Amino acid sequence: MKILIVDDERSILNTLEMFFQQKGFEVLTSQNGKSSLALVRQHSPEIVILDIRLPDLNGLEVLRRIKAMKKDLSVIMMTAYHDMNTTIQAMRLGAFDYIHKPIDINELEMAIDKLVENLRLSSRLENFVREISHDYRLNNIVGETKGMQEIFKTIGLVSETRATVLIQGESGTGKELIAKAIHYNSPYNTEPFITVDCSTLVETLAESELFGHEKGAFTGAMARKKGKVELAEHGTLFLDEIGELPSLLQVKLLRFLQEKEFERVGGERSFETDARVIAATNRDLAEMVQQGTFRKDLYYRLRVIEIHVPPLRERAPDIPLLVEHFLNKANSMLGKNVSKVPKDVMNALIEYPWPGNVRELENVITRAVVLSKGCVLLSDYFPEEIIGTKKDMKNGSQIKSLAEVEAEHLLKALEFTHWHQGKACELLGITRPTLREKIKKYGLCNPKNSGFIR
Repeated sequence: MKILIVDDERSILNTLEMFFQQKGFEVLTSQNGKSSLALVRQHSPEIVILDIRLPDLNGLEVLRRIKAMKKDLSVIMMTAYHDMNTTIQAMRLGAFDYIHKPIDINELEMAIDKLVENLRLSSRLENFVREISHDYRLNNIVGETKGMQEIFKTIGLVSETRATVLIQGESGTGKELIAKAIHYNSPYNTEPFITVDCSTLVETLAESELFGHEKGAFTGAMARKKGKVELAEHGTLFLDEIGELPSLLQVKLLRFLQEKEFERVGGERSFETDARVIAATNRDLAEMVQQGTFRKDLYYRLRVIEIHVPPLRERAPDIPLLVEHFLNKANSMLGKNVSKVPKDVMNALIEYPWPGNVRELENVITRAVVLSKGCVLLSDYFPEEIIGTKKDMKNGSQIKSLAEVEAEHLLKALEFTHWHQGKACELLGITRPTLREKIKKYGLCNPKNSGFIR
């Protein structure tokens, strides 16, 4: 079996070439996109391992051209960068897998073994790229941990289908964002995305809310009303908190999922729809099935594709990325320029267990930006239970580090003098070079002009 390895780093090429030769592969190598395309045309390899960053062509463009030439050719992408959009695009273009550098040879070997087995079974991935909608780009999902990368792959694979998806995870983990990612990366991204919060449905009106009703169907039904299913049309119906769905409606929903038909309350005519259903819950549906509070047949009908979203405490390495993302979002919303996070503050954010998950982190960062008076997120702007301020055991007084005290004192002096450095120096009894050095050290800046008054 022939395998083509494409990477501009000779050391990686040599290492992978030796590895795959020992595994019995016939190995071809290339250091750029154009020559790799020529090798595909001339030698027809069964597998390509392709780097994203190449000196002449972007790896995604090479992948696109490979798939245009040989759509069944299996490609594994590799990159040193963690980027959700790139991962999604690669999987939707038809990449078999997405491996991150530095390469874990065991992970790569497992991917190759899985790929070879798939080739034997003639089951290829044939997903093609579409641009992510501009609206969804404003609500990007952030993460580089393995669990999140697997979710990005699943989004890329499932988005081209109409398969029903069940997203499970604790409150605040971003289940609705994942549902939107699936919708807005699909060919139906211009169709409606309709949300139903099942926890707010009143049992007596739940069927009408979901399927609509005809005029006179019940007291107060003064006119015909379309339900959420009908409003979704060819788009996506997102059933949030599906574990709270009333028992009677579970039966109705099951019938709808099985037949893709529904009737308005008080009506006799059946309507067809091809809306995709994505359900989400923070409850353990399998346990609810065991307890008899959730229908077993509905559970299996919903979980065609399952996505488990890890809680934030299990993806702590993502927290610095999330902090940066939420800082940018808050700055844009509030018209501020907060860009510095002290190391001790970041460490505290990483160590905190975040019971409210990503939603809690976003709220905390937004609050801190609102309270900030400069470009630095000082510990004073965060709730004490998150930052974990040390306390003197005898009198309960807060103990801050000397660096924190100095930074706060400098900031107060600068604000008192309206950021006039000369006056601040007189007030503090230090020279201008010393003041400038400390301003740089603590990342202090004038929020009014994003610079310093000389």
